[in-house]
Amino acid sequence: MTGALMNRSALYGLLAVILLAVVACGNESTDPVVALCEAVLEIDDDVLAERLSPEDLIQRLDYLELELLPEVRGEVEDAVDRFIWNAREVAESSTYDYPTFQVLSYLDTYEQMAAHVHVFEAVNDVRWNCAAVGRESLGDAPVIAEHVSQRGIEYGKYTINELIDFGHALFVASFNSLDGAGRPGLTGSGESRTRLKSPDNFNRISGPDANACSGCHNMPSAGGGGDNVANGFVRGEEFDFVDFDNQLDERDEVELEDAIVNLRNVANERNTLGMFGSGLIELLAREMTADLHTIRDEALETAKESDQPVPAELITKGVGFGSITAHASGFIDTTLVEGVDYDLIIRPFHQKGVVTSLRAFTNNALNSHHGLQTYERTGAGKDPDGDGVKNEITPGDSTALVVFQATLPTPIQLLPNTKKARAVVAKGEQLFSSIGCSVCHVQEMPLRSLIFTEPGPYNSGSDLGPGQVDALLEFDLAEFSPDLPINDDGEYLIPVFTDLKRHKMGSDLNNEVLEQDDVPTDVWLTRKLWGFASEPPFLHHGRATLISEAIEAHGGESQYTRDAFTNLSETDRNSLIEFLKTLQIESSS
Repeated sequence: MTGALMNRSALYGLLAVILLAVVACGNESTDPVVALCEAVLEIDDDVLAERLSPEDLIQRLDYLELELLPEVRGEVEDAVDRFIWNAREVAESSTYDYPTFQVLSYLDTYEQMAAHVHVFEAVNDVRWNCAAVGRESLGDAPVIAEHVSQRGIEYGKYTINELIDFGHALFVASFNSLDGAGRPGLTGSGESRTRLKSPDNFNRISGPDANACSGCHNMPSAGGGGDNVANGFVRGEEFDFVDFDNQLDERDEVELEDAIVNLRNVANERNTLGMFGSGLIELLAREMTADLHTIRDEALETAKESDQPVPAELITKGVGFGSITAHASGFIDTTLVEGVDYDLIIRPFHQKGVVTSLRAFTNNALNSHHGLQTYERTGAGKDPDGDGVKNEITPGDSTALVVFQATLPTPIQLLPNTKKARAVVAKGEQLFSSIGCSVCHVQEMPLRSLIFTEPGPYNSGSDLGPGQVDALLEFDLAEFSPDLPINDDGEYLIPVFTDLKRHKMGSDLNNEVLEQDDVPTDVWLTRKLWGFASEPPFLHHGRATLISEAIEAHGGESQYTRDAFTNLSETDRNSLIEFLKTLQIESSS
């Protein structure tokens, strides 16, 4: 009897595949997204009615993947791809004669139950996404009209220019509650909080605090820095809701249990940094990280071969990060490492140098500032912040935002028109080097390759990594930075004016109370000076309205250079400032 049922079920499955193919061929006007949705839901119905054997189910999944999915892109593509992957796991498990997408028995193993739960969630996610297909938008609507499919990116369904356009649209979009903006049930650090409703759903300090990325990143255009009015409050998002009403600070590093929250200790106020040229910055950081890891690995290998401790200087692109000592046991002494974390990963973003990649930077900001969660972090089909919107940001959306930022124009040196003014700038550039500014603000750093791959190799945690995609997105930044000089070794010279290293900067810049990711409060990543003249005000908090004020605030490791600047004649100080004023973003001219 079972064999007869199996044969009959196989026949039903074959007829269904033939029927789907005939319908697809005979009705070329059928929306491919609608056809895909109907095919998935038909599979779900047939499985629950026990009309499909495991073999039939696999056959139907093959049809979805090979015939229907290639014609579709967008969020439905990602949802159906997850369904196919999870349904295959159930179909190939040989646990049941007729697989179901729900857990059948308390005797199932944890893995078996998990597989069924995952596919059950996946098919519900398909239903949720497909429900919006073809729906006419009247009245209020989400500003994100179309999400980007990460699978579609991996399978070449988007051009780089399309991704830039999608990323730009997301960057300047004023997100609303139908997009999922706001996080009523979560703090910015992802902890549950008492559900907040309007008007308490928006908070300038604990967030969400912005409607659009370009609300802060807008000088001289979308992607740039920001005015003091757009300053962010780092770590303020850890609070449920900042109100200063005798509020207690219960964070771990607060020494007094009855510490009262005030404007100085609630968060670290930071000026908005510009993202122009950030693709090149991430590539430099990747290469420097790879160099440091090579030094570490070679020292460790030598130590094991010689059975002796092996010291090694950590130098990459002419920048020293202290030293390590590798031991035959595999232990690496990092006591003398300086300016970088002990894992030797260069983190080039944020004023503290604590964010590895544009992707991590983007995912952090979306949640903290806008209350939008990307489901590469939270899981698909979930609504962790309880605002009624699932899948607020797709991994493909994050990738598009990364591509937009990575391809922003490279800042330039904009020289004055007259010969006399150019002579002043030349003198200022010479002084910039002679008094020691260029020791940290390295004018040019060599880059071996302009090929940007996404996701990046050093992403961690829940951020999408190379091992989680079928194919890396790859594009050449030479197209977007066409005039970079090349040295004798064939390396591109990137005019970044930074060493991508952290330094102690003295008492005047030690104004913060809270550490960010365990970086001491007086330690800062060397500011990238390219383009900075187009993005006033200056310093991490935006309190310097003049370039001279920013220089004079330097101390600590840069005290000598600061003193050298103040000891210059007024003419020479002005020449140096005139040089710095040439470091602009082209559109600001």
